[in-house]
Amino acid sequence: MSKPDHCPVLSGDTETPPNPSRSVSMKLPPAVNLHLIKSCNAKCRFCFATFRKVRGSLSHENLETLIFSLRQAGAEKITFAGGEPTLHPHLGSLVEHAKAQGLVTCVVTNGAHLDPLLDSCGHALDWVALSIDSASDKTEQILGRGEPGYIAHRIRQADRCRREGIRLKLNTVVTALNVDEDMSALLQRTQPERWKVFQVLPVAGQNDGDVEPLLLSRSQFERFVARHRYLEQFGITVLPESNTHMTGSYAMIDPLGRFFDNTDGQHRYSKPILDVGVEEAWSQVRFIQDRFDERGGLYAW
Repeated sequence: MSKPDHCPVLSGDTETPPNPSRSVSMKLPPAVNLHLIKSCNAKCRFCFATFRKVRGSLSHENLETLIFSLRQAGAEKITFAGGEPTLHPHLGSLVEHAKAQGLVTCVVTNGAHLDPLLDSCGHALDWVALSIDSASDKTEQILGRGEPGYIAHRIRQADRCRREGIRLKLNTVVTALNVDEDMSALLQRTQPERWKVFQVLPVAGQNDGDVEPLLLSRSQFERFVARHRYLEQFGITVLPESNTHMTGSYAMIDPLGRFFDNTDGQHRYSKPILDVGVEEAWSQVRFIQDRFDERGGLYAW
């Protein structure tokens, strides 16, 4: 079996030995998030996947092997994430490879190079999740996105996805900067099937030093969600994820091909999947099935 091109550099991150007694579920869930690269064109202050101490990434060949292995282990849906996944030179090929394996495909993106991706492999892409944290370009820039006309560009891309039959999600991180905002008009304009609303999550080693001024309470977050619940009457499924729901409820793989979890408020990594296999690597992280279910992780995609 192929091995990763780079050995993990952990220095400060914790590598977790197998410990089934601390893992609520040992079964790989059907949905997996593959963080291809740490590179990103934005500098979002709240980002909880910066991979500050991760060096390197897997080759195209090893990524294809990894995707095949995940499918063989029972994965049904793969979400390509980052960093910004559309910066990866082989994303289009990987999407097509995943689709050929029978996986439902999704890309979470700030839209950086989404249009060329749709040009090349839109036929193999089932879902696009656009990251929009505010209806205000100014707020987006303060948060670290910085692109002039960010909102208008995302609206155009949302329209294109719908025209081309690609299912649309919006991802919004609620912070102290946008918690009082009403995003209803933007949601009605873009008409996503699903709107994932995240409470900004502090993760040691990922966003500490930047995220602190953006933190908010659970009650503040819930007021934001309540303000927008009525959007469900327009066919938009509103899916709030508090810090509790976001913790330990995702099957996540880092750019070096290791499962990782965030149950201790920091990233904890398994051995590389291509070294030890999916089952063994998955046994080395913690996953809380109830939280996965509560946040709507299993849905008819």
